[in-house]
Amino acid sequence: MKKLTLLILILLISAGLQVLACTSIIISGKSTPDGRPIMWKNRDTDTYQNAIKFFDDGKYNSIGLIDSDDPEGKSVWIGYNSAGFAIMNTASYNLIMQDTIDVRDREGMVMREALMQCATVNEFESFLNNYKKPMGVETNFGVMDANGGAAYFEVSNFTYKKLDVNDPAIAPLGYLIHTNFSFSGDPNTGSGQIRYKTAEDLFYEAAQQNNLTVRFILQDVSRSLWHSLTKTDLKKCSSENPAEQKFMNFTDFIPRYFSSSAVAIQGVKPGENVEYTTMWTVLGFPLTSVVTPLWLCMGTQQPALVMLDNTGVAPLCNKALRLKQQLFPIKKSYGENYININALYNTAGTGIMQKLRPVEDLIFDEANKKLDAWRANKNFKQEIPEFYRFLDRKIREQYMNLL
Repeated sequence: MKKLTLLILILLISAGLQVLACTSIIISGKSTPDGRPIMWKNRDTDTYQNAIKFFDDGKYNSIGLIDSDDPEGKSVWIGYNSAGFAIMNTASYNLIMQDTIDVRDREGMVMREALMQCATVNEFESFLNNYKKPMGVETNFGVMDANGGAAYFEVSNFTYKKLDVNDPAIAPLGYLIHTNFSFSGDPNTGSGQIRYKTAEDLFYEAAQQNNLTVRFILQDVSRSLWHSLTKTDLKKCSSENPAEQKFMNFTDFIPRYFSSSAVAIQGVKPGENVEYTTMWTVLGFPLTSVVTPLWLCMGTQQPALVMLDNTGVAPLCNKALRLKQQLFPIKKSYGENYININALYNTAGTGIMQKLRPVEDLIFDEANKKLDAWRANKNFKQEIPEFYRFLDRKIREQYMNLL
């Protein structure tokens, strides 16, 4: 009986590792084409309904990604504030090997508090030093600020290790990747090593081409169907008949069945107005959603598609999850491990992502054009509402056709 109980416990822990996982990167402004830093998180969780929320109850206003079943936003999973400070995290599974402390799973609450009161990476480090212990976390916090500061903090209940992205001895290429292990933890444990290698391959190639951009990250990394271990590219596995269901194993890719959003926060150059900080948000399952650029200076007047509606969900997230069902029609046990690749990509060009890509390309083109103009225009905030209405119209039209 004891052996059976132990086996069940191991299976439960393994299942947890499969769900609570993320892939992320912080890129120094020294390594991006335009000199602006970027942080990105591909969020994996079993809380599929996510939304965006604005906060004005701290020293600094902020905007962040929340779970839809947490409408008050007690926890934030990635976001930034009016000082230009941004924060995210990935769960770590190799910092606390034997834990008898009951305080745990407070990562989202810690990030919410940090957004309320921190303006810089240095202030965040002081925040960690002064935080009540045990913190109730086992995580990799990623942070950046408007002064060019950027770092990961590998944090457990009582200690942390800082990894400075601007230190060439730590990040020789000007960026650091984290999945679900910490470099300061036990090297023989943790999770997400295969996803880490996939991301490492993709970012290294992009760095050689000076292509470390938000667009590359969200379109080519968050949605990458390349597997670094098996050398499989699912995009090349569709059949000639788009109506045929063709199932492929879908395990340990960067986008996973449990991916609920992908967010890239693009910071500003030192001395640049922090209001130009942009939160490029792919809300919902990344393979069936499109990007929405967001600006904190609009306060509560964010696009209705990404905010909670009167049914308690964000409409864009809900639409993406409805399309996701077409990719995973198998509802029996382990059905989430098998994707119908023809529904996503096919030789006829009628797959979900093939239909969504043109509207997302349009969003990126128009948003970047606007940003280039706005950075020279102090009255740019007056133009954002009209751009939000444009986004709302284009996205709703596309999903109306798909659904």
